[in-house]
Amino acid sequence: MKHGDKMMIAAMTSALILGLSGCPQKEGPAEKAGKSVDKAMDKAGEQMEQAGKSVQDAAKGDKK
Repeated sequence: MKHGDKMMIAAMTSALILGLSGCPQKEGPAEKAGKSVDKAMDKAGEQMEQAGKSVQDAAKGDKK
């Protein structure tokens, strides 16, 4: 291979790599499912925290 051919291949490879890295990544079904699970777990955690506060409040009321 000539030096010019090697440079052309290197330039084309670099352009391809840079072009592909700039493409926005689409969210797949696993990522969507993961986000749904995260939201559900956050909501469940908030509800558990509220339930704990309610139990504490009820316990304080019983002690009086």
